[in-house]
Amino acid sequence: MTPSTTLMLASMDFWNFSIPAPMALAAVALIGYLFGTRTRPTATTETEQARRELRRARHVANELEKIADSVRRELAAHRACVTTFKNRVGELAEHEDDASWKALCQEAESMLKPTLELATKISLAYDEIRQQSTQLMSFTEVRTDPLTGVSNRRALDESLDNLFALLQRYKQAFSIAIFDIDHFKRINDERGHMHGDRMLQRFARLLDEAVRDTDIVARYGGEEFVVIMPHTDLEAASIFGERVRKLVREQLPLTTSAGLAQAREDDTPQSLIVRADSALYSAKGAGRDQVFLHDGVDIEPIGQFAGDMSELCAAE
Repeated sequence: MTPSTTLMLASMDFWNFSIPAPMALAAVALIGYLFGTRTRPTATTETEQARRELRRARHVANELEKIADSVRRELAAHRACVTTFKNRVGELAEHEDDASWKALCQEAESMLKPTLELATKISLAYDEIRQQSTQLMSFTEVRTDPLTGVSNRRALDESLDNLFALLQRYKQAFSIAIFDIDHFKRINDERGHMHGDRMLQRFARLLDEAVRDTDIVARYGGEEFVVIMPHTDLEAASIFGERVRKLVREQLPLTTSAGLAQAREDDTPQSLIVRADSALYSAKGAGRDQVFLHDGVDIEPIGQFAGDMSELCAAE
């Protein structure tokens, strides 16, 4: 039934029961107002989400453009060097004396350095493109969770593989956080699965709004979500985890627990997830609504690692 049909039927019912016209019109206006206020937040939320996605897409496009421009400049400069080297080799080929041979060796030596530099820069550009491709994954439907709109398990696995490649090659630090909605089964049992789905959507939206453009939010399964934070050590991840925990308490009718871990060179994607998951279960075991970390050896609450988190979050 459309909103206009609802309003018309409501008006007819009022007239049939001989309700005074001013009262009937006021009631119809009230119904219209309530319908409008009920639907308005959804449209606003979708608009805000679209704006965030556009900002992220613009960031990725800008980064890819910078990489392409840099590679183009380097290739143009190197092409000029290659042309000069080729012409010089042609000149020296006309002579077969020792002086020409020594000159050729010098030319080759002078050509070797810029060639190696170009190879290094292209390798770096390749890794930068690989990192940006991780961001592009979240824009494809096959890598998006249909309920919450964040990345799915496939995108999570591919992103971790890319970041581990960068860690092994360039020692680029990154951390992950696993968030779990506390007592989610109770929410489903008491309020129903539709309400539970709405809570998942609101929780995912809060996470997506809290992260940086370079971070990745993925639904890990059920009520668990993983946030991947490139270029982030464990202390910075702790600040983020505590900030999200407080935001959830302030903005949603639920609480969350979290487990954090920073990737190590001897980690794999699976072992990193296991460490963060172990920290999460410690947070659950300590009473929920807490953030714990796994530093590679021990599991402890973030307060013991990062000091007074309230002051750190306030500084943010």
